[in-house]
Amino acid sequence: MPSLKDLKVRISSVKSTQKITKAMKMVAASKLRRAQDAAEAARPYAERMEKVLTGLGLAVKGQPGASPLLVGTGKEDVELVIVATSERGLCGGFNTSIVKAARAHIEGLIRDGKTVKILCIGRKGHVLMRRLYGEKIVGFKDMSAIKRMGFADAQPIAADILAMFKRGEFDVATLFYAKFQSALVQITTKQQLIPAPMPEAANENESGDELGGAIYDYEPGETEILEDLLPRNVAVQVYRGLLENAASEQGARMTAMDNATRNAGDMIDNLTVTYNRTRQAAITKELIEIISGAEAL
Repeated sequence: MPSLKDLKVRISSVKSTQKITKAMKMVAASKLRRAQDAAEAARPYAERMEKVLTGLGLAVKGQPGASPLLVGTGKEDVELVIVATSERGLCGGFNTSIVKAARAHIEGLIRDGKTVKILCIGRKGHVLMRRLYGEKIVGFKDMSAIKRMGFADAQPIAADILAMFKRGEFDVATLFYAKFQSALVQITTKQQLIPAPMPEAANENESGDELGGAIYDYEPGETEILEDLLPRNVAVQVYRGLLENAASEQGARMTAMDNATRNAGDMIDNLTVTYNRTRQAAITKELIEIISGAEAL
């Protein structure tokens, strides 16, 4: 059984830890609101961009000279898996859930005999993926210096992805990130960036409904517009993923620190009860020894 001094030191240590977790929870809560607003503000633009590309893509689908960013390279032998995680830990299962989903996807590709290349965004994901697939990692983007995510921060990442595609280093690019739903729920999301996903033939009529049933004439032609929009769409979707990740990270951290603070409180209560019982037992023992000595005289 630990001594009274040991229990007292442990209680003091847990109280110090509780103060830290409580402070981290408050910091995460203050950052969450701003990150959530940024993520929710980016969603309508990114979703509308996808719908416009769908309408344009269906118009030029099957035509000669269509952009490879839209129709692909004609094969799916090499896939670039982009894993976006956080730079810091102490956010529960946020990073591990993204890595787990990416790992399941990668293992499926390997079983199918395809070549996998991995691009990591964020230090935590890079550390985890390096242990599993160190030889497959072709790039790492450190985002630790960024305090507030902006579109300019996503553009260099998208430019590198597009440059790799232009050099013929992969055929398909897939992004993994966590979509923010609430402070308690973050949905691990897999999104294909290249080629731009198009609806199946059965759903082609639905794309017109998504655009409000309107018919648009484009000037200049659809092909020229797609040449400009498709590269921009990659940057927009990467930016959206990074914003969703930022909000999800703060939500997961706030929840994790709240649980840690409560667990620390429970541990303090249990240790205090043990301390009081041990102290009472020591006092009782001393009293018995004093009484026994007095009776012996």
